[in-house]
Amino acid sequence: MKILDWYILKRYLFTFIMMILLFIPIGITVHLSEKIDKILANDVPFPEVAQYFLDFTIYFANLLFPLFLFLSVILFTSKLANNTEVIAFLSSGVSFSRFLRPYIIGASIIAIFALVLGMYLAPQASKGFNEFKYKYFSGNKKAMETRQLYRQINDNDVIYVSSFDTKNNTGRGFTLEHFVDNKLEYKIDAANIKYVEKDSTYVLNSYSKRIIGENDDVMIFERKKDTMFAFDLEDLTPVEYIAETLNYKELTSFISKEESRGSSNIGRYKVVLYKKWSLPVSVFILTIIAVAVSSIKRRGGMGVNLAFGIFIAMIYVFFDKVFGVMAEQSDFSPAVAVWFPNIVFGILAIYLLYNAKR
Repeated sequence: MKILDWYILKRYLFTFIMMILLFIPIGITVHLSEKIDKILANDVPFPEVAQYFLDFTIYFANLLFPLFLFLSVILFTSKLANNTEVIAFLSSGVSFSRFLRPYIIGASIIAIFALVLGMYLAPQASKGFNEFKYKYFSGNKKAMETRQLYRQINDNDVIYVSSFDTKNNTGRGFTLEHFVDNKLEYKIDAANIKYVEKDSTYVLNSYSKRIIGENDDVMIFERKKDTMFAFDLEDLTPVEYIAETLNYKELTSFISKEESRGSSNIGRYKVVLYKKWSLPVSVFILTIIAVAVSSIKRRGGMGVNLAFGIFIAMIYVFFDKVFGVMAEQSDFSPAVAVWFPNIVFGILAIYLLYNAKR
């Protein structure tokens, strides 16, 4: 029986790898044809372009991971069924559960890879991909600006900035209010703020500080002031894709900090966090569905199985995207949004597996 296990396992992994190697170059070619004008117009150095498309490959491979897996399993299992190999396996006394074992082993290997990819490799690729896109592909130079930011950074301090440019780390219309026992103690205003990365300080231009007194307020004015604050640069630049660029440990720490500040984007961040765990689980669910659907020899051949598989895959993607957006844009539970597609398709997998055994 080890021969059967190795035969199916090799076909499982080989077809999955070939599916990625076939579709990724197509995606790169299509994307390059769309962006080549902007790359040439900006005179982008070749090493940056090469790094961008490497990040692009990892970013979209992680994004379309379930689809590649699902279609590859349907493809090679349908071929086994059409060649009556599945019938031969089962007729020899092998149970369907035993026939499924090498698929589960293959799914375990792919799930571990998906876990590492989602927690460590994809975040770094996402950061490079998005930074390159905003740097060279955005026609609007203000695309990387944070606008009208107002947030509580700790129990006592609230900051406001009318705009902050992430390309040169400068902002306009900066305000910091410090409260003690819900009472304003002092307020800092500056026409401009600039973050100096070398020594992790901030430079304030047209600086003013108003200290609230019991009878009279104290006003302090300075043309230019170098200082340090209790907030990080990321507090001024909460771009939408920030959660995608953090590895698992950084993301959990980031979410804890944002929850303490009452951030309105917690749903978006938690969706990214939970997907790092739900994706590996979906590998097993989609593998079982694909085997149950394609292990039966049908009159229409592989085409029927592929069509049915693509239909199921599109429904899965639809559920995943719709519930993800609901969690990001409303009070809908991020955990429910991320795990609901897996629960629904897990039930479908059990049903299809039961009927396939019969």
